[in-house]
Amino acid sequence: MRLLSATVVLLTLWASPLPASAQSTASACSVTPVNGELRELISGGRKRSYRLFVPPSVAAGTRLPLVFDLHGTGGNAAGHAKTTAFEALAAREGFAVATLQAEDSRWNVPATSTRADDVQYVSDVIDHVAARTCIDLARVHATGFSGGGRMSSLLGCRLNHRIASIGPVGGLRWTGPCPGRAVPVITVHGLADTTNPYEGHGDRGAEWVESVPEALAGWAAHNRCQPKLLQDKPTGPLSSLRYGGCERGAEVQLLRVDGMGHIWPRAEIDASGTIWQFFKTHPLQ
Repeated sequence: MRLLSATVVLLTLWASPLPASAQSTASACSVTPVNGELRELISGGRKRSYRLFVPPSVAAGTRLPLVFDLHGTGGNAAGHAKTTAFEALAAREGFAVATLQAEDSRWNVPATSTRADDVQYVSDVIDHVAARTCIDLARVHATGFSGGGRMSSLLGCRLNHRIASIGPVGGLRWTGPCPGRAVPVITVHGLADTTNPYEGHGDRGAEWVESVPEALAGWAAHNRCQPKLLQDKPTGPLSSLRYGGCERGAEVQLLRVDGMGHIWPRAEIDASGTIWQFFKTHPLQ
């Protein structure tokens, strides 16, 4: 199948002035290339880590978008970075990537008080990265696979004052009710996924309850979209479904792939490239 090109989403200009709260001072803004290095911090009294990539050849003072990339259950940051290839894409497109690491390789979602507070961890990583490189705090986005997709869904709900948009792959959930702003959502899911079934439910307990269309509808309601789910033509093995007319342009889109299982797709669809094109058009507002 041909890779889904950037035409799936309509690119718009995104150089509008930033809110004062989202700006850092020019004097504190410097960019030093980082080639996928492990960084450590303390979050909630726990030692945590993440993998950071800052592209080379960035003009001094340029504020970079930041993409959080979250591995699936049982995975790790280094392996996931190879799978998604966001770092290679970031080198071409000019953004930073923080590939996050869950404690014991499992994200705390649905959240319980007995495990690490991963929402706070992500907020702390934003601060940790921003203190060390030149980040555009109005363009911080979160994507992830499977359990990482569920976690990025939670971030869209609980941290939407800092996360501009989300792009779960094989793991979209509706974790509402959610406070705060409308959140642009793009998600990719295979109809042949038996780990996180498109139809939902199964034997996963609280980790996998509603179907993907139900989760999509939850986000659409939160974003005050028009109630009708639209399917872009042409139809085929790859379908694009979306809710339009959303508050502040916070569209909700599903890319559904017939016959695709529980994978981060690169042949069926260029998931990384497509998600990045979506992120580019949806800064925090």
